[in-house]
Amino acid sequence: MFDMVKKFLRPLQLLIISVFITSSSWQQGQQGQDITIQAGKLIAEVQPTMWGVFFEDINFSADGGIYAELVKNRSFEFSLPLMGWRQVRLNGDGRAVPTFYSPARANNPHYVTLYVNAESGYYGLLNEGFRGMGIRENIMYNFSIMARARENQNLKLKVELVGQGNEIIGSTEIAGFTSDWKKYTSSFKATKTELKGTMRITFSGKGIVDIDMVSLFPSDTWKERPGGLRKDIVRMIADLKPGFIRFPGGCIIEGRDINNRYQWKTTIGPVEDRKLIMNRWNVEIQNRQTPDYFQSFGLGFFEYFQLAEDIGAEPLPVLNCGMSCQFNAAEVVPLNELDQYIQDALDLIEFANGPVTSGWGAIRAKMGHPEPFNMKYLAIGNEQWEEQYIERYREFEKVLKEKHPEIKLISTAGPYASGRYFDYAWSELRKLRPDLIDEHYYMPPEWFLRNAERYDNYDRNGIKVFAGEYAAHDREGSEPESRNTWYSALAEAAFMTGLERNAAVVHMASYAPLLAHVEAWQWRPDLIWFDNLNVIGTPNYFVQKLFSTHRGTHVVPALLGGKPVTGQDSLYASATIDRQNNMLYVKIVNSSRTLKNIQLNIDGPAPSKEGTVEVLRADDPRSFNSIKNPELISPAERKFRIQGRKISVNIEPLSVNVISVPFR
Repeated sequence: MFDMVKKFLRPLQLLIISVFITSSSWQQGQQGQDITIQAGKLIAEVQPTMWGVFFEDINFSADGGIYAELVKNRSFEFSLPLMGWRQVRLNGDGRAVPTFYSPARANNPHYVTLYVNAESGYYGLLNEGFRGMGIRENIMYNFSIMARARENQNLKLKVELVGQGNEIIGSTEIAGFTSDWKKYTSSFKATKTELKGTMRITFSGKGIVDIDMVSLFPSDTWKERPGGLRKDIVRMIADLKPGFIRFPGGCIIEGRDINNRYQWKTTIGPVEDRKLIMNRWNVEIQNRQTPDYFQSFGLGFFEYFQLAEDIGAEPLPVLNCGMSCQFNAAEVVPLNELDQYIQDALDLIEFANGPVTSGWGAIRAKMGHPEPFNMKYLAIGNEQWEEQYIERYREFEKVLKEKHPEIKLISTAGPYASGRYFDYAWSELRKLRPDLIDEHYYMPPEWFLRNAERYDNYDRNGIKVFAGEYAAHDREGSEPESRNTWYSALAEAAFMTGLERNAAVVHMASYAPLLAHVEAWQWRPDLIWFDNLNVIGTPNYFVQKLFSTHRGTHVVPALLGGKPVTGQDSLYASATIDRQNNMLYVKIVNSSRTLKNIQLNIDGPAPSKEGTVEVLRADDPRSFNSIKNPELISPAERKFRIQGRKISVNIEPLSVNVISVPFR
């Protein structure tokens, strides 16, 4: 993603919206069209990776989002060590002093010393969570803390969950602190559901105690893994049945400068040893500053590989290529110092795929996964451009193609969908051997409607395309979710018929960004929105789901007047056959306000007598789903009878339709 896109979009959007609303295709009426499906003519294989997802830690996607930790700044490593915390005095007194001498863990050296004077009460700290803590009634919560008592080892700790009305909704106690750093744990049940709870940790007695790594997790994480992921968000992603997960970026890979880049080796091993850094989105968007946005890497590369395996998706890691973000510091590592970055790529392949007898394979096994993750793809760089990127990609390719020819390499066409940087990248990369080139486009909805034919003339025998980041950027409203309009989703669906129709060229595609917290976002639109207790799919999410869950194995022609359906009479279409399940899937998008009476003529295998159609539609193109109204736009399914080889179906105005036809 890139910052300049917002400046470009706003004036262009206003013009396009005006054209769209006044278009004659919005007139009421009914028209008939015949679409021929040549179900026996397989023109391209649809890759299992065709529809995937792209995770980047933006909009509080990781900490405060899918990573289920409820304590913000748990190890006091933010730039202000007590950010997210405040002192609590309950008939007791004391003081809190951040320090870094003799720490519990070298990679996270800061901790807090509490001087407690509370013989008849309590003194301690309160943590505010990530815009509050989402607490669920009757769920067990697992608390842990690293601590050592310097004086008075009889200090007692009380842990309390506090509701917005100052009501205690869960508590536990810990005692027996020693003079050595030690991890203490306790579990307790919440008595009430709370959207924005807080947690108090207070000591009684008189003495001095050091604390670090203060943590609180719900027990009902994804697959009940301790210290794991928020299961409702993971379930939303898993329900897409994505073919791949691109991770961890995006601009996160690049960093604002080289020191701020994402380094995968600091994200594995015990969580208390993972080195926290500032999230680049902390300061990136001028009107959405988030000074409390950091990366604890509780969701690191091991958890990423594990998640991909859990939901049956191919892992697609992205690594820094020796360049920081060219919209920020634009630093480049000299070519003669690039070996470390290339070695990081070699080591990641070993970590993912190596035997337990290898160095990095042994680390993976120690973390609980002796079997390899079978990684097949690796992306080098994110949105870099010009000669400095090509020079560095060339060095990566030279080594990786020799040592790991089984790994498919993904290069980048830069941050734009066309123009000088884009053309230069393609011209130079054709001289090299990337398996895929990553193209990005954040454009107004009308661009997507106009570009359903984008890949029609790409070389079928050339380098394949990864549409790694795309989203239709409609106008913004005051509500966080408001930019995910039905119009944007409809336009994306029209474009996606072109991606699917050109599956011979396009092997991967993913919407971006994936996740956003409604109170902590920096970028919109986003595929999935959430707060501390709820998660919703946008209209765009349901479009992605319709395509990804009706993927098929091979493209077959869908023709209107003998031509692909790419916007004629405001219709867009693609069709695939699933040879494993003996199914035909026809996707039809109607971008007008006119009801279309369509007759599908099926050439090829004989269809069964009954099929289904799933319809996603809304009357208002500016409507959107929200936390308050999560299912305003969601698919509806109905069955229909089939007579012979002809199917008559009404395609409603402003709708996305997936027609499923089993064969006999």
